Amino acid sequence: MGRAHEVRKVAMAKTAAVKSKLYAKYGKEIYMAAKNGEPDPDLNQSLKRIIEKAKKDQVTADVIKRAIDKAKGGSGEDYIAARYEGFGPGSSIIIVECLTDNINRTIAEVRNCFTKTGGKIGVTGSATHMFNHQAMFVLENVSEEEILELLIDNDINVSDIESDDDGVTLLGEATDYNNIKTAILESNPDLDFATDEIMWVPIMETELEGEDLDKFNRLLDLLNEIDDVQDVYHNVRL
Repeated sequence: MGRAHEVRKVAMAKTAAVKSKLYAKYGKEIYMAAKNGEPDPDLNQSLKRIIEKAKKDQVTADVIKRAIDKAKGGSGEDYIAARYEGFGPGSSIIIVECLTDNINRTIAEVRNCFTKTGGKIGVTGSATHMFNHQAMFVLENVSEEEILELLIDNDINVSDIESDDDGVTLLGEATDYNNIKTAILESNPDLDFATDEIMWVPIMETELEGEDLDKFNRLLDLLNEIDDVQDVYHNVRL
């Protein structure tokens, strides 16, 4: 079948692996949100937010249902949230959010990724003070003027607003996530959120080139291969 067949086979395998990792990531998050609160998204805002995000990332309804049913069944499985802060190639700063059932295994795997690419893990707080923990919303097919009017009319407080070709971006306090989203949707249910999540946003960004950039991309690839890693945030402008 030749080289073309092999290339397609590798591409398909990579796609399957990415999808499997995505399903596992959301499965853990949905399970923990349902287990730690009500297993009904209408009564559990954290669960509702994660399910909406999962659907946007094309996670199947079956994966979502299995995770909720697992929580309802009182499974003994449990995960601990762990955050690792580190310094990668060049001037890169990285926050790694994990859900794990084995802290020792996870920190060893994460540390190994940094070591392999010339970086190192820092102590708690060594990186987070260079980020803001914020709610981010990116709204498509709407003007900045329309959003400003909506914010003023509904007395919604945001820390920043900007517009570009991708739409209008709003940044607010992480604790205001539900209030901001609810107010926006009540004012205009037809607005489309390209992004709506709570994330670590760097206060200052940096650019990498050459070997540093290659090593940084390798670090991201290695971290994303770890099953316990849920999200990776960094200060590098890509």
